Amino acid sequence: MLVNDFLQHSARQFPDKVALVCDGQRLTYAQVEEQANRAANGLLALGMQRGDRVAIWLPNSVETVIAIFAILKAGGTFTVINPTTKPSKLAYVLNNCAAKGLFAPARRGEQAAQLFDAVPSLRFAVLCGKGATAPQSTNFPIYQFPKLLAAQPPTRPHCPAIDIDLACLIYTSGSTGEPKGVMSTHANMAFAASSIIQYLENVPEDIVINVLPLSFDYGLYQLLMVFKFGGTLVLERSFTYPAAVLKRIEQERVTGLPGVPTLFAVLLQMDLTKFDLSSLRYLTNTAAALPVEHIQRLRDTFPWARLYSMYGLTECKRTLYLPPEELERRPGSVGIAIPGTEVWVEDEDGNRLGAGDVGELVVRGSHVMQGYWNNPEATARWYRPGRYPAERLLYTGDLFKTDEEGFLYFVSRKDDIIKSRGEKVAPKEVEDTLYRLPGIVEAAVIGVPDELLGQAVKAFVVCGEGYQLTEKDVLRHCAQHLEDFMMPKQIEFRDSLPKTSSGKIRAAALKS
Repeated sequence: MLVNDFLQHSARQFPDKVALVCDGQRLTYAQVEEQANRAANGLLALGMQRGDRVAIWLPNSVETVIAIFAILKAGGTFTVINPTTKPSKLAYVLNNCAAKGLFAPARRGEQAAQLFDAVPSLRFAVLCGKGATAPQSTNFPIYQFPKLLAAQPPTRPHCPAIDIDLACLIYTSGSTGEPKGVMSTHANMAFAASSIIQYLENVPEDIVINVLPLSFDYGLYQLLMVFKFGGTLVLERSFTYPAAVLKRIEQERVTGLPGVPTLFAVLLQMDLTKFDLSSLRYLTNTAAALPVEHIQRLRDTFPWARLYSMYGLTECKRTLYLPPEELERRPGSVGIAIPGTEVWVEDEDGNRLGAGDVGELVVRGSHVMQGYWNNPEATARWYRPGRYPAERLLYTGDLFKTDEEGFLYFVSRKDDIIKSRGEKVAPKEVEDTLYRLPGIVEAAVIGVPDELLGQAVKAFVVCGEGYQLTEKDVLRHCAQHLEDFMMPKQIEFRDSLPKTSSGKIRAAALKS
């Protein structure tokens, strides 16, 4: 199955059903399909060919959704780039994947024009948004999205791609180095979407709200999954105004809320009694593990909804999920392998480890992506030969342990382990302890150089509104719950912590 088949099959089965709610628009599956066909025909008219990479430098919007499916329908490979990405980094990504086309906001028309000099492969740009007009006095091939659609027929073009062709490049920066493009085939993405739909038990009646950027794979898959099972996606620009998002959940009778720890931390500080959130059937979390304290509070706040703790990487999409019925028994676990996949914990010599032993998580399955675009060294490091010819395993770089029943627990990134007094300290264990202190809504722990200890544990904390915690309060709490070698030697209070565009706390930025 091709990823563009998700839309085509739902448009055939549910043509008059609302597929997308965004920016005041309510588009049916038939309307999304028609616009995507027109846009695909427009791309082909501009000279796009099978396998060409086309970048989408747009916020969450109707145009972004249409562009994704249009590129796929034309046989190409899309990459969604966060709209906050600076032009210099954007140029790097475009050059890295030799992009042939670019969808950009109308207000950035002049910047789009300048990219033609910086990116030799670029052949066209399409400006999107209200009042989209091409920059004045430019000879570059820049077009307006509305005119591109209006000039083309609504007939579905022939798509030459097959399921082992690339559908998407998702650029991920990691902690160091330039962004790397994770190569995802149609088959990879179709399998991942199907597996997640299976354990979430999604049905066409589900209405999912997405406040995460479509440049983030967790956000992108909300769109792909909803269109695959024929539901409705309520697409928001961001979570900047939480009250407005909660009102939208109430108005649209949303059943699914995907979030990240920082989003749920905000929700837990709000008075939710002002909103009718009874329609929510499930909540999901990934990007970083939820603190156990927050899991317990979310269960108390939404007792009628199923809460899924999950773990994944862009390099294979989803990896683990914890069945909600297991939350009571093992709230600190991120679960078991998603349906149709296999995982295990391995030591540095390649031996599989038993319960309680800490080692690197290894992933096997059809969701393991193809590696990094134009980066064979990084691909060889993280993607290694599997059991059968041409099979690849993903070595995640994350340390895990299992319990006696095979449920997995995240310990740390391999390169995040703090070595203090000769002992190994997992930042997450200290962070989980900090979150148990009432008043702390965000926490991050890093190792800092220390002449005596080698590395000292330093904690950064953000207090909730109305709380006046002191360093003594935090240290007293830690002393009650942590071994002495794990105790923070430094506490720094901040108003906020640096985050990625997907809302994940950037501990690496605290080290600079």
